[in-house]
Amino acid sequence: MDRHIALALLLVLCAGIAGAETLGTVSSPGNVLSVSVTVNDEGRPGYSISRGGREIVSESRLGFWLTDAPKLERNFRGDGVQTRSVDETWEQPWGERRYVRDRYNELRVRLVEKNPPQRALTVVFRAFDDGVGFRYEFPDQPQLRNMNIGEELTEFAIADAGTAWWIPGGEWNRYEYLYRRTALGEVAQAHTPLTIRTDAGLHIAIHEAALVDYSGMWLRRVDGTRLKAVLSPASQGAKVKRTAPFSTPWRVLLIAENAGALYMASDLILNLNEPNKLGDVSWFKPSKYIGIWWGMHLGTWSWASGPQHGATTAHTRSYIDFAAKNGFRGVLVEGWNVGWDGDWFANGETFSFTQPYPDFDLEGLAEYAKSKGVHLVGHHETSANIAHYEQQLAAGLDLYQRLGIDSVKTGYVADAGGVKALGDDGQIHFEWHDGQVMSRHHLKVVTEAAKRHIAVVAHEPIKDTGLRRTYPNWVSREGARGMEYNAWGNPPNPPEHEANLVFTRMLGGPFDFTPGVLSLKGKGGQPFQSTLAKQLANYIILYAPLQMAADLPENYRRYPAPFQFIKDVPTDWEQTLVPNGEVGDYATIVRKDRNSGDWYLGSVTDENARTLQVKLDFLDPGRVYRAQIYRDGANADWRAHPFAIAIERREVRRGDTLQLKLAPGGGQAIRFQLVPG
Repeated sequence: MDRHIALALLLVLCAGIAGAETLGTVSSPGNVLSVSVTVNDEGRPGYSISRGGREIVSESRLGFWLTDAPKLERNFRGDGVQTRSVDETWEQPWGERRYVRDRYNELRVRLVEKNPPQRALTVVFRAFDDGVGFRYEFPDQPQLRNMNIGEELTEFAIADAGTAWWIPGGEWNRYEYLYRRTALGEVAQAHTPLTIRTDAGLHIAIHEAALVDYSGMWLRRVDGTRLKAVLSPASQGAKVKRTAPFSTPWRVLLIAENAGALYMASDLILNLNEPNKLGDVSWFKPSKYIGIWWGMHLGTWSWASGPQHGATTAHTRSYIDFAAKNGFRGVLVEGWNVGWDGDWFANGETFSFTQPYPDFDLEGLAEYAKSKGVHLVGHHETSANIAHYEQQLAAGLDLYQRLGIDSVKTGYVADAGGVKALGDDGQIHFEWHDGQVMSRHHLKVVTEAAKRHIAVVAHEPIKDTGLRRTYPNWVSREGARGMEYNAWGNPPNPPEHEANLVFTRMLGGPFDFTPGVLSLKGKGGQPFQSTLAKQLANYIILYAPLQMAADLPENYRRYPAPFQFIKDVPTDWEQTLVPNGEVGDYATIVRKDRNSGDWYLGSVTDENARTLQVKLDFLDPGRVYRAQIYRDGANADWRAHPFAIAIERREVRRGDTLQLKLAPGGGQAIRFQLVPG
């Protein structure tokens, strides 16, 4: 390019920046963060974010590409600004903590095109001290009522270079990838949450909240450290079809000084969701469950009927007996229903959600479980054939309601882009797991289940964006690499996996990781890259209100001492804190039981041995606690001595400091039991 032309272009660009008009600004309640909304001399709207006076998100574009109308991108002017402040506290029916503070300052900027047809929209920003959420709101207007969105033009221009932890978006295995650690400038196309540590040490995570009737957002790096929203595809035409008035999901930036504060900032995602729409949900009981599941992944049992069938009456009765003896509320049974024979992965239309296999007495087992104080956990695998599933949804849920089965694990096993959905034309179309069609489908399942007082745990789901606040029966979901990858190998989950999950996937919400495999072996004896103590620590590190003990009963009988922690640990919390952590390296989390005065600690590390110090200033003052410590043994190492574990007890008080010695691939779990008196 001629240098005179290049200079002229640079001058034009600078003039555009210099000519930007600030339409409104808002600071967070503690003046930590500040947001500015602007239009430049072309009428392009944008925003920027500063922290402590330093820009952390540079000027980033806002807007939309429509498939049947000109883009909503330029020739805008400001048409009014509104602000308000909110500071309130609400109570979760269950969760990582009982009370959540919702404190923010809001800026609403109305934008109208300068020229006909003068379409209008409002951009709403909420500034919290630990992050920012923003969304677009479209009013009812004759010139823009039916919207066909081809793409969002939303940008996130991170001002500084840094390191990013991310999984690829738009690939065949949905969200089930190992996290990549790269320079921010090497990110390709990623799912959210995407976590960044800038070179200055600031931690930022980009995600979304309240994903309702809309396509999920991926992120694509367009140049340097500038990321752009990419909506999950649709099988035909526009990625999102909506009728005004409506609001988009919130685009979220969690912003914190360190990794622990980033995890704590994830309450912001809940706060950006609407309050509980279901009313009293006390019928949902946070609890632990076991299940006929791990044996299938080991290859010793099968989902299909035949001599290896796992879901038999005899097997299930033995699991119910084990659950009753050891205090587990639930027993999951996969493979109970007709449809698993043959290539169920491809033929989801063969599933029945009301007809059990002949060797599974569903009604008798539900009654037997009830007599033992145990509940069956339902299972609806769909092979992502939602057209078929929705035809039977009401009947399947009615059956569970009648039998007292008050939770169901749903599954959508299919490659990305393989969801079979019934289109408006009456034909089957192939959709993405995180497209608008699946956003609608999941809420249909959740709301229908809620009518029958049934909780939902979704596997192969759309990502978690905090909708558990609005629909508290949507209690957990998968959406990452879980325990089954340790059974399959090729490769198993690496030692850093849990320390990655805490500060990435777990920012979205509860994860049905299915922890607690004490055998530390997968299919064909494939060894885990974990110590025994780390399996226990995962019950604290990886939160879920319905938490599985995934191993076979015989392995729990083989390791009764560590199994005691799995029996003791609760799944509903009064408070949660993060004493220390670094993304992908280590994490320590403490949680207080909602139903007692006890605290629990979990700490995990990557492939490196570590010694961490934790000051017990979270304990109640003036009280004595009996610490039941499950730690890596003196020679523990996931490679050579994964079963080495030391279990000890000591009395501790507030202000004491514990040293947590973590072996390579190891962890530590502690119960702080309040001593009466």
